[in-house]
Amino acid sequence: MTDQTTAHITALTALIPAIHGWKIYLDDQGRSPHTLKAFLADLRLLASFLPPDQTLGSITTTDLNNFLEWMQKDRGVPCSPKTLARRITSIKSFFRWLHGAGVVLVDPAEKVVQKSVLSPTPTVLTPDEIQLVLDIANQYRSADKPDTRHYTLAALLLNTGIKKGECLNLSPNHVHLDAPNGPILFVRYANPQHRYKERKITLPEDWVAAYHEYQAHYALTDRLFPWSPRRLEYLLEDLSDEAGLDKHLSFDMCRWTCALTDWQSGMEHTKIRQKLGISKIQWREVHMKLRRLSAAG
Repeated sequence: MTDQTTAHITALTALIPAIHGWKIYLDDQGRSPHTLKAFLADLRLLASFLPPDQTLGSITTTDLNNFLEWMQKDRGVPCSPKTLARRITSIKSFFRWLHGAGVVLVDPAEKVVQKSVLSPTPTVLTPDEIQLVLDIANQYRSADKPDTRHYTLAALLLNTGIKKGECLNLSPNHVHLDAPNGPILFVRYANPQHRYKERKITLPEDWVAAYHEYQAHYALTDRLFPWSPRRLEYLLEDLSDEAGLDKHLSFDMCRWTCALTDWQSGMEHTKIRQKLGISKIQWREVHMKLRRLSAAG
């Protein structure tokens, strides 16, 4: 909490000026533009519901619950469970900030019940399906007219668990074959706000061998996979179609399959989280899903 952002905010301040102060605070904290936009929109919606002259110190838990009730039932605009959960998070974060700075003596949002929403359990490949997909990818690799893209892409995703956006941003410089402790993939971010997601992931030797072939077939410059996102998705779909799977192989499926494989291999949970490049808060939901997937398998 910084004194600068709350210096002119008191219990007698109206909501809108306080929201402006909170925006400055969130900016200072390096929150992503997407998060910032969503949080501020949530608080402005609250401001539109409450009387314009209502002060921060007079806002009660009942006021906040009435707002949430209105938003779900009487506003006339659909509010999904995920949106509701985020708006409650926004409100709680805002009033926690005010309470921590001493602007309000009692946090009215503290007793508002958080609505957590779990998205559906992801679809993953079984160990046999993983092997089948890689076998078919190897067939492309050893065909009369070799196509090394299928194996290079699929094996990389299944071994590293990187996201689609991270994969699209890879360059050949991110592959370090001569690293002191063995070949690694260095996942990097240009935006300083996302530096915490940067990480080094070990690359298996069989992928490195395929990568050498891949380099020989394609003139790689600034991008490791110089094709459109849709073309790369088609490469993955080729594999699941030829394998006769009733699942459509995707970037997301590869990411979850990698995470589950690491989970079931006994990898420390902290290392799985770090490998995926996610925060401790994000890990809570991922942890629950992996535990569920592992139990179902």
